[in-house]
Amino acid sequence: MRPDVRLLLPRQAGEYRGARWAVVVLLLYNVVATGRSLVHVFLGDSGAGSIATIDVDVEGGSDVVALLGHWGGAQLSMAVLVWVVLARYRGLVPMMLAAAVLEALLRLLIGSMKPLETLGTPPGAAGTYAALVVCGVALVASLVPRAEVSPRP
Repeated sequence: MRPDVRLLLPRQAGEYRGARWAVVVLLLYNVVATGRSLVHVFLGDSGAGSIATIDVDVEGGSDVVALLGHWGGAQLSMAVLVWVVLARYRGLVPMMLAAAVLEALLRLLIGSMKPLETLGTPPGAAGTYAALVVCGVALVASLVPRAEVSPRP
């Protein structure tokens, strides 16, 4: 079967028709996204220096830490929405995977327009490419309706 883009906004938000493993991908993605957002919100340096290797011991470094904290709040709100979808509105899994793909694409685009100077390679650098590929494949799989299995006699 072919992907059906109408499944991005299904009529029945509680009914998921795509590949079951795509739900697992979204779940794993959201575990990482939730952890990442909590780091940005609660770690003293928002993960800027300790994880992303951004030199925050410069003029304006505290602003970078603050901005990452704010970004963590936005990420956390998105993660909560994904948890709600996973718990109650599985039919919206394709839309959440599309949002994950869009986020990765935007991070790559904005990163090329406004490169970030770091002392090392932050985990998000490779993680963004991995999320793009894995969530992209899962998105396509989530848009292909499963063949209905008839009940056994």
